[in-house]
Amino acid sequence: MKQLQKTATRPYHIIVTTDFNKLKESICEVVKPSSIMVITDTHVGPLYLEEVCKQLETIAPVFSHQFEAGEQSKYLGTITKIYDKLIECEMDRSSLIVALGGGVVGDMSGFVASSYMRGIPFVQIPTTIVAQNDSSIGGKVGVDYLKHKNMVGAFYQPVLVYTNLSTLRTLPEREMISGLAEVLKHAFIKNKALYDYLNDKKDKILEQDLVALEEMTYYSCLVKCSVVEEDTKELGLRKILNFGHTLGHALETVSDFTILHGECVAYGIVAASFISYKRGLCTQETLENVTNLCKSYHLLQPVMPFDIKEVLHHVLFDKKKAYGKVAFILINDIGAVEIVKDVTEDEMQQSLIYIQETCQ
Repeated sequence: MKQLQKTATRPYHIIVTTDFNKLKESICEVVKPSSIMVITDTHVGPLYLEEVCKQLETIAPVFSHQFEAGEQSKYLGTITKIYDKLIECEMDRSSLIVALGGGVVGDMSGFVASSYMRGIPFVQIPTTIVAQNDSSIGGKVGVDYLKHKNMVGAFYQPVLVYTNLSTLRTLPEREMISGLAEVLKHAFIKNKALYDYLNDKKDKILEQDLVALEEMTYYSCLVKCSVVEEDTKELGLRKILNFGHTLGHALETVSDFTILHGECVAYGIVAASFISYKRGLCTQETLENVTNLCKSYHLLQPVMPFDIKEVLHHVLFDKKKAYGKVAFILINDIGAVEIVKDVTEDEMQQSLIYIQETCQ
């Protein structure tokens, strides 16, 4: 078991382990709830809800709510149904919300926790690679609106993140591989040692060796924590965590979410690296290193045909836009990136053509 502490704003622990044995103890160390609502989806609930509820039922009365799995559920209609369930179960300001699932479950549960009775505590139990390494840490919560990802949301920190790596063994292989894009992102933006580890232990990681996954997750989370602690509200440095996301989110939307989030992030990372190379910000070797690591983790599968103009339309309405400009993260070297705000439509168009040619 490994443990980190995220210290900015409200400190909380991130537990990285391989079972649920310490869940009750970990929660009781940080909160004494009057009741507990476990929120999950129809994929994760049948696998882990009973085990988690059994762990929690000696702490306080436990209730649960499941919604249909998938990004299509990440909208305000689902949120109102959760509010209804909280009221029906008489959840109060001392109650605890537990998010059991991937990024969609965590984002929506956190948003509910941030807004119900002006804020009640919540715990993240992430069950996907993306959630364990990225979305469960840092307090970004929210929902999609009018096909725009995470357009309605808040910054609201959990009181605990409890990662049980063994839950990855029930994750579909495509989702497992997709989620690794966020880990690669952390290596590219801030940790050359993690990049080397990902190269050296690729086979072990893809085989889901728990020792390799624990080490990988620990160092990946260290990157996320170090960035978030310096910039809780994404006013500056934290923007580097969006490496690959500017074009990635647009591709995800244009595909109507048939391309997984991590797959789109990987395409976005390669596109941003191509722009960096063309600008002279990084060498061809760096571009090749980024592309090859993504390929070695099977992240650059043949990309479905897409309308470049439609992708650019979504980029220009991206929530990361400020003062009419879209913040873009470009790479200088493995472990070093910078934020720029003058990437042109032509540069983005050329990078999208590069993706289409590279991922055939």
